[in-house]
Amino acid sequence: MNISLPDPLKQFVDGQIAQGRYSSVSEYIRELIRADEKRKAEEELETKLLEGLQSPKSALTAAEWSSIRKEALSRIATPRSRR
Repeated sequence: MNISLPDPLKQFVDGQIAQGRYSSVSEYIRELIRADEKRKAEEELETKLLEGLQSPKSALTAAEWSSIRKEALSRIATPRSRR
């Protein structure tokens, strides 16, 4: 994958590397992508929480709790790259 940047952005990235914050341009880009993934996941969670707060209350069955727990444990066990 090739990425073209205007000179000011390239100089900024090079400065980040020169300061020792990152060892390469690839590491810097990977970090940006991870941060974007995290931000989007947090936005999705916030949206779902707000939807839940605005929905009518209902009791969950034992089977529903079990299903939720199973899915959560599966997500924890799945490596990030496979999600």
